[in-house]
Amino acid sequence: MNLVTGATGHLGNVLVRELVSRSEPVRALVLPGEDLRSLEGLPIEIVEGNVLDLPSLISACQGVDTVFHLAGLVSILEEHEPILRKVNVEGTRNVIQAVLQTGVRRLVYTSSIHALTRPPHGVLIQEDLPFDPQNPAGAYDRTKAEASILVLEAVQRDGLDAVIVCPTGVIGPYDYRRSEVGEMILNWMTSRLDYIVKGGFDFVDVRDVARGHILARDYGIKGHTYILGGEQISVTQLRALVKEIRGLFAPALEFPKAIAFWFASLAEIYYKVTHTRPKFTRYSIETLLSNSQISIQRAKTELGYAPRKLSETLRDTIAWWLEHFRKTRKSVRI
Repeated sequence: MNLVTGATGHLGNVLVRELVSRSEPVRALVLPGEDLRSLEGLPIEIVEGNVLDLPSLISACQGVDTVFHLAGLVSILEEHEPILRKVNVEGTRNVIQAVLQTGVRRLVYTSSIHALTRPPHGVLIQEDLPFDPQNPAGAYDRTKAEASILVLEAVQRDGLDAVIVCPTGVIGPYDYRRSEVGEMILNWMTSRLDYIVKGGFDFVDVRDVARGHILARDYGIKGHTYILGGEQISVTQLRALVKEIRGLFAPALEFPKAIAFWFASLAEIYYKVTHTRPKFTRYSIETLLSNSQISIQRAKTELGYAPRKLSETLRDTIAWWLEHFRKTRKSVRI
């Protein structure tokens, strides 16, 4: 039996689908009253619980062979650090305890490429970089690093059989909650003027990340971390691919770095006042401008990981949006 926390999220529901396609039994941990449309019609067991409620986790882990711990909060605003720490760090601590108490064979923890130390341009990002709980880039980065360190400490101290995976920028179909990157692509699927920031990142197909999780379960070395990346591309090139696939031409206005940071500062005030989900912040700009030269060699060598071309991902993503847009909704991300 596979237990998936965070099963209703973008990566979570795709991982569930991949496991189901392999005829593997799946138990999905969901919050009480959570929207389950992303799991609709899938032959799985659904149990209610919360990573902050240890008894519910212990109950959910009964009879489970592997726990895929994906549940967590994402925010690009510093003011949300307390709730991020509570869910991402303390929630992971509870998952570790539940796994140890119930005899689960293996824990696969979903960290983030942002949890690793951010080296300067010209330095290859790979798994020998330490997790950085003091990362000044953002609270999300720090809390994911802290949680990753908890997992590694439990491996050393308690003999926990765990592996960690660090996805890069996840993109792809089944995006029922409209991730930030998903909405960016959705906005580019029109002929209107686009506003973009110079920079780029490494983007990877959500389906490949899901398969990478299963490869980590089956072939990962205890205590190892694996980066699950895809293809490094600039924002300008990514937008151009979307327009090409859609057969559209539309102008784009590229903000210089200084103006982008100034506008982002104002946007963050707007998000606070209107209580809307943050999209354009100083953190997101810094990410696009940061080093994204990432190696996936360890995952290739030890797991057999092989991500597809980004052009294929974009074609499938656009087709999915065109067919399923009305079934999606704004993410509950803070």
